[in-house]
Amino acid sequence: MVLALEIVLVISAILMSVFVLLHKGKGGGLSSLFGGGVQSNLSGSTIVEKNLDRYTIVIGLIWITCIVGLNLAQSFTA
Repeated sequence: MVLALEIVLVISAILMSVFVLLHKGKGGGLSSLFGGGVQSNLSGSTIVEKNLDRYTIVIGLIWITCIVGLNLAQSFTA
């Protein structure tokens, strides 16, 4: 169980880093490479940015859940 959580934690940490780097900053970002030129009139952000936000939040929740799960698993074995 602990090994599986550690593997998921490492994978989610790498994905979290990649997704954060893909976000558009003040001067544009890597997300503009994937259709960032098409702007939505209502919200001012692209569909790619909205999906990237959702994926980042989901990966962040998985990352936090793995940290809490590892902490609980190690506290029960000690």
